[in-house]
Amino acid sequence: MEKREDWRSILPYLPVVMRSPSLFWPSQAVETLREIGSGRVDSGRLLYIAITELRNSLSLSSEPLAPSAAHGYALFFDELISREECRKWFEEVLPALGDLLLRLPSLLEAHYENADMVIDGEGATIRTGLRMLDSQEPGIVFLTQELIAALLVCSFLCLFPVHDRYEKQLQPVNFDELFASVYDDYSQKQENKIWCIIHYFQRIASDMPKGVVSFERKVLAWEDDSVHVSYPDTNFWSTSVIPLCRFEVQSSGLIEDHSSEAVEVDFANEYLGGGALRRGCVQEEIRFMISPELIVGMLFLPSMADNEAIDIVGVERFSSYKGYASSFRFSGDYVDEKALDALGRRKTRIVAIDALCGPGMRQYREKYLLREINKAFCGFLQQSTCQQYQKIPHENFDAARATSTSMETSEVPNSYEEIRNSQNDYDMMEKNNDIGVVTGNWGCGAFGGDPEVKTIIQWLAASQAQRPFIAYYTFGLDALHNLDKAVCWILSQIWTVGDLWSMLVEYSKNRSKGETNVGFLQWLLPSIYDHGYMME
Repeated sequence: MEKREDWRSILPYLPVVMRSPSLFWPSQAVETLREIGSGRVDSGRLLYIAITELRNSLSLSSEPLAPSAAHGYALFFDELISREECRKWFEEVLPALGDLLLRLPSLLEAHYENADMVIDGEGATIRTGLRMLDSQEPGIVFLTQELIAALLVCSFLCLFPVHDRYEKQLQPVNFDELFASVYDDYSQKQENKIWCIIHYFQRIASDMPKGVVSFERKVLAWEDDSVHVSYPDTNFWSTSVIPLCRFEVQSSGLIEDHSSEAVEVDFANEYLGGGALRRGCVQEEIRFMISPELIVGMLFLPSMADNEAIDIVGVERFSSYKGYASSFRFSGDYVDEKALDALGRRKTRIVAIDALCGPGMRQYREKYLLREINKAFCGFLQQSTCQQYQKIPHENFDAARATSTSMETSEVPNSYEEIRNSQNDYDMMEKNNDIGVVTGNWGCGAFGGDPEVKTIIQWLAASQAQRPFIAYYTFGLDALHNLDKAVCWILSQIWTVGDLWSMLVEYSKNRSKGETNVGFLQWLLPSIYDHGYMME
């Protein structure tokens, strides 16, 4: 254990204690966890008392929780759920979670013993152990779903230290504010967010999933070199000769329900998870509630810079829902039938990219257009996970677009040794997969972005990243009601990425100068009439 550099970076942010060479719970914590496992904790009030005892045993009493957290736990478990649901929770689910948490030290030790190193296609090795993935340091962490479950129980019981998290640009990861908000300002959306979390715990308590999830920080290097993709400048975009990829307009439906395999875009906050553990309840927060394994990334992934994105592969979806924002409601169980890849990860690929917040008119300045397209480009780059970004010569476009039948498997690797052995096969599979991008009005709701500009930016980024298609969910936005017709015309012109980027820059200059107040598509479409193309 002592030779693991990964351990030293994450230890101050974990609740367990290290006494070389082993990890352990303090004896008082073990006693409390055993009491939880015995079923003697049978109410929300007693649960919070147990939480307090656990925190005291870990010397966390000097880091106070949200003032109303105790009332929130009591309100939810003693009043908001039915008597039968309460009985099942305290007699079956909570004891299973207590037993799981008792095994956390051994789960972590097994993780560090086996996680490193995955061998890539070049014969090199990389680190995959749990550690801080700091800003400007590309890297990847592989976690089993069982270890993720144990870490989420720590969040539920508010056991993560909070000191230095703010200075480290990290989100709070304990659930105290989530429960406190139910008491302080009750709303059905908050209660239903908690129901998603509770349902997740019910599922894993009865049937622990056996897969793997990876969390990766991707970085476009600020400095150019001969190997890695650097942060592109305007000349890069204006001179690109890569053709535009296929564009599918989806006027109804949800990103997470898209039928074909694709990278799902998380309309992220720069702090991963946004307000998921507070009062937030829009696109990112909802995704984190229906797939709670995403929350674990908040533990070790500091905020994203302009040249960074976060890839998360393999999370399982556990909940169905309806509504959005204040109308959000948990609507029952969801059985995730996504196939597994060669590394034992569910074929759910999520990329977190944060848009400019409240950009106003500055979003039409070239500097900020560049920021947004490079952010999306970083997220959409298709490459073998676990490898550094390599430059993609324009002349290799046709070869990069070649596809082959992807490997399907329902087998989960039994160990990280199997992950190592499967890595070469996985590298070849990933390079040839026909995996597009599924997205929507990124940064256009509360963040205030221009939906027409953001649509084009994401199309350009997906095309430059050599994704075979982009599926765009408009969510009924009026500004995009003619998007399918505009896309058909643009594709008919056989424009390159450089051509469309130049048009967007020209429009944005006009918009910045006040020479036009119409949207990009309306500004572009008058030229269509001269070519005999008529809008309905």
